[in-house]
Amino acid sequence: MKLIAARIGWVVLTLVLMLLVAAMVWEPLAARAGQAPSGDRVYTAEIIRDDFGVPHIYGQTDADVAYGVAIAHAEDDFFTLQDVAAMARGRYGAIAGPEGAQVDYMYHLLGSRETAQEEFPKLPAETRALFEAYATGLNDYAAGHPDEIKLDNLFPVNGEDIAAGFALRQPFFFGLANVIGPLVEGKPLNREQGPPIPGTEDNEPGDAPPIMEGEEAAPVARAPLPLHMGEDGAHSGSNAFAVAPAKSGGPTTLISNSHQPWRGGVAWYELVVESEEGWHYAGANFPGSPFPFLGHNEHLGWTNTVNTPDMIDVYKLEMDDTGKRYKLDGEWRDLETTSVTLAVKFGPLVVPYPQDVHRSIHGPVIRNDDGFFAVRYGGIGNLGTLDAYYRLNKATTFEEWEGILARMDIPSTNFIYADKEGNIANIYNAAIPDRVAQVDGKPVNWRTILPGDDSRLIWSGTVEYERLPRYTNPASGWVFEANNNPFLDAGPGSDLSADAFAPEMGIETKNTNRGSRGYKLMSEANLLDRANLERIKYDTAYEPGGYVARMLEEVAKAKPRSPEAKKARRMLGEWDMTADGVGPADALALLMIRPFMSSDYQNGEWPDAAAELERSAEHLMEHFGRLDPPMGDVLRLRQGDVDLPLDGGSDTLRASTLWDVDDDGRLSVRHGDSFIQWVEWTDGKPVFSRSIQPFGAATTRPASPHHTDQAALFIRHELKPVHFWRDDVLANAASRKTVTSAR
Repeated sequence: MKLIAARIGWVVLTLVLMLLVAAMVWEPLAARAGQAPSGDRVYTAEIIRDDFGVPHIYGQTDADVAYGVAIAHAEDDFFTLQDVAAMARGRYGAIAGPEGAQVDYMYHLLGSRETAQEEFPKLPAETRALFEAYATGLNDYAAGHPDEIKLDNLFPVNGEDIAAGFALRQPFFFGLANVIGPLVEGKPLNREQGPPIPGTEDNEPGDAPPIMEGEEAAPVARAPLPLHMGEDGAHSGSNAFAVAPAKSGGPTTLISNSHQPWRGGVAWYELVVESEEGWHYAGANFPGSPFPFLGHNEHLGWTNTVNTPDMIDVYKLEMDDTGKRYKLDGEWRDLETTSVTLAVKFGPLVVPYPQDVHRSIHGPVIRNDDGFFAVRYGGIGNLGTLDAYYRLNKATTFEEWEGILARMDIPSTNFIYADKEGNIANIYNAAIPDRVAQVDGKPVNWRTILPGDDSRLIWSGTVEYERLPRYTNPASGWVFEANNNPFLDAGPGSDLSADAFAPEMGIETKNTNRGSRGYKLMSEANLLDRANLERIKYDTAYEPGGYVARMLEEVAKAKPRSPEAKKARRMLGEWDMTADGVGPADALALLMIRPFMSSDYQNGEWPDAAAELERSAEHLMEHFGRLDPPMGDVLRLRQGDVDLPLDGGSDTLRASTLWDVDDDGRLSVRHGDSFIQWVEWTDGKPVFSRSIQPFGAATTRPASPHHTDQAALFIRHELKPVHFWRDDVLANAASRKTVTSAR
């Protein structure tokens, strides 16, 4: 009997081991095999790096340059590029675990692969060539560095794969995760952006269920994901300035001051590109893109800020008893259902997780305990953005540039523009659904969940470009944007009126502290020269209004329990309203403001002032032994061996927006002022620009000299030169090499 038991034990152990091995190896074997771009085209590029490691990529053709972009970026951050490639193949959960599986679920739910398969072949041949060349560069780097591969069978990739990544990412820039996340969990949604619609119940306070305030928000993701998801996605912002020569006293000035995560798939990567086909551009992209998304060429430049119009509509479907059909216009239609298997990594194991994804004629469908909900969003199914950004890079006049933007292929973000001719502009770019105002003579409440059985509520296009808010060469001589509403962008006498835009467009009415503060400072300045613009750009003050004023009012009325929290309340009553690190209450205010800012940004639950006082005071006392430590001791820029003090706060013009709390209680910033670029066109002179990043060109390469070599400049509010012209690049070259796909 003992022998039989032993044999059974060995059999069980063997089976367990076999299952463990299977859990470690099944995913790469089950994954769709990658395909390299077809054809035998050879790409050749030259990569010259300056003394900060910024790559300047040259090629005979634009495709040659795109190949070099992939190689250069992989040299600096192949770690993140693999995350993006896995995301574009629906395999990110095998790398990043449950959070990655959430991304993969979105990939299948939104039909990212199907969109790429349908739309990528329709793009112009030269645009497709750019993406195929970029994919070839990634494949060549992967083949030459097998020891860096994180996931088997991830490469090769092709242009369609890169396009699928774009199809997945673009709707998250305008907050799709903030809708899908709560729907999946069966939680109420926060109220949508946009003004109330006259004649609907939404005009009555508290009468807009099931989209409502005061509910627990969906859990936030803190990993540096390749999508705008979680807390980082919810707080994406930016500042942007454009000043005409008459107002600057000299050059046309464009300041790009983006606020993005400092690591991961939506962190900026700086580069300069130039081909013999007329592509010459200095700026920054995200991992997975063959071209910059913002920056400048010789003639013009632009930057972006996030806008948040109501671009997403949710419909509740009427289902039959089987849960397989939904009613539309009195007829039953089959719900499209596909079974997929998500890979979820837990330690060394990758667990298969079966999941059904549904779609209706409206769009993706999510099932929860309350029923079936369909989601439709601006730009759905459109991949024209791949061609639009490429064409914008090569535009030479404002008319050409605006004509590309007017195609409405880029689904969201404001565009702030300037050029060498002295033109400035601010375009509220958004693929806003072209919604009907009324059905059967009654106004439609687009601010709430819609009935899914009426096809008249399923819009099919977007509003025309001419209907969007736009500023071109305003009398004030400047435009400014900081994720505020578009009616406070050009100064008194130049601003647009909100009344000129239909409420069903859902243009946000909110303002940010950065918007209020920047608007005030820009309006007060008689001259917006370099010195004044630097003062404004790095301003750390809070305006005594909006959510900040409400927070301070409630703090003053709060009745905290502990002596420390009571003292903190008194300190905030004497706070100097800045995050410059000088006042004794700056660190305390820093901890307090962030949750109130978050609530205001997302129409979320308003925090309890007494509870926040207790939390903030407890943190400071536990880790610093005092309520008034110098803010620079608390707020830190940390990367590798670098540990430096920072200024700025959540929602100040000098932005330190989000942070991780380290074991020592210090706040390690991960999101805020990121890629900054300052561009000037002076009459009769070539374009001149400067830039900075929080860390360096090689964010994930600790052994690189460019891992943190910009950090000291960044904290001192200093910029480094952008070497745009080839003679200047060669004079400042730290390395130079040629890369090719030839075997």
